[in-house]
Parts: sequence; structure tokens; C-alpha cells
Amino acid sequence: MLRDMKPLAGKTAIVTGASRGIGEAIALRLGAEGASVALCARDRQLLESNAASIRAEGSRALTVPLDLREAASAQSLVGAALVEFGGIDIVVNCAGATKRGDFEALTDDDWTDGYALKMFGAVRVTRAAWPHLRARSGSVVNIAGVGGRTPGPQFTIGGSVNAALLAFTKALADVGLTDGIQVNAINPGPVRTARLEKRLAAIDSDPDVAEAAFIRAEKITRIGEPSDIAALVSFILSPAGRLLHGSLIDMDGGSTKSL
Repeated sequence: MLRDMKPLAGKTAIVTGASRGIGEAIALRLGAEGASVALCARDRQLLESNAASIRAEGSRALTVPLDLREAASAQSLVGAALVEFGGIDIVVNCAGATKRGDFEALTDDDWTDGYALKMFGAVRVTRAAWPHLRARSGSVVNIAGVGGRTPGPQFTIGGSVNAALLAFTKALADVGLTDGIQVNAINPGPVRTARLEKRLAAIDSDPDVAEAAFIRAEKITRIGEPSDIAALVSFILSPAGRLLHGSLIDMDGGSTKSL
């Protein structure tokens, strides 16, 4: 069905964190829907593999292996996308993982690194792309996390960074009203990534037992898949999702209990 519809044909997207996990799933989904995709992360080999999958769907793909913790990288990414595709319609900020651990054991470097990629990387990429998004009435989607709403004791860095990214989304949405740019954020809950698999393995050596115990402890319907988040990104970017603006959408299987 996606091959036939190609709802994003003619659109150009930048996806950060596109080498694995949620970012990979988003890049592949947008490519399957017809978008030309600039994939950014540090791992060139994984990016090339994902780009090959997008090209196999008949869409264009560009790999831009960069470390977005470096201040100049955002402009390099946007510049590469413009040279290759001629414009930018979509930015999905998905790069960045933060260190879990006991608060007293987390160092200044841990905190700095947590903000450097997920927060400042998103700010810089969005800022560099903004004039080009404005020219095309484009869209920004920030992938934050439910820890920004309900941070836990092992997630002091991640909760703080995600909360900052959510506040940034709300503020930027007001700018987007003037400039005609849609801005939203998604808060994934537990999603089946390599990082989560390590947490499950620490619960029990039997994957099924570990997953069942995790679901009970977290009080969720199930563990999410990267493709679940990618599907929501797809909806937000569709004409049916255009009314969403400044929205902070929890996609977490019921993890968030607060209003």
C-alpha cells in the first residue's frame, strides 16, 4: 500500500539518529512513503545500510555521518541536504541517548553529554533548517520521551533533557505559527531497542519472562516497537495530522499516569 500511495513524494526529510532504533524506523518509513531522506548519525556503515533500503523502495537517500554534539555539524547536515535535494520539508530530531544511573554517581561530563546531543543537537539542526522549512511550510518533530513528564530516580539526566526538549517544542510552536511551520513532539515510552534489551536481560535470562515482568512493573499494555513511533510520525506529517501543533504526544502503552 505504501508503495502505491507514496504520500510524501516530493518531500525532503532530515532524520537524525537514523542509524538504529526509532530513528532508523522513522527514516525507513518516510522513505517508503516517498520522501527523499537525509540520514544522520555517527555510524557510516549502518547509515549506508538504511539508505540502501530506502533506495530499494524507489526513494532518494543521502547519508551524512556526523557527530551532532559538535557545533558545526548541524549546518553541515543541512547544507548537505540542500545540495543533494534542493530544499527541506521535514526535520525529525531523534538523536541522543542519556546515561541512566544513581544521581550521585553521575558526573558533570555525563550531564554535559546528555544535553550536548539530544537538546543542543536538536536546537542547532532546527535552527539551521528553519529558513528552508519556512519556505516550504514544513514540519519539525522532536522525539523526546515520557521521562520528561515523569522522571525517575535512575533517569535524572534523561528526564531533565526530555523536559527541556518538550519546553523547546512548545516555545518553537509559537514561532511556527508566524512562520507557517508545524512543530510537535512525541514521547515514546519503553520501546524495543538495543538499550531496552539490555535492561530486559538484567531482569531474567528468559526473554519472555523478562518482558512479562517488565510490563507488569511498568504497568503498560506492551513494549513498543520502533515502527509504532514511525507510524505516528507519518500521521503527524500527513494532511490529516496537520492540525496537530505544539502537541506533546505520549506514545507509551499507558506508562504516563499524570494529566
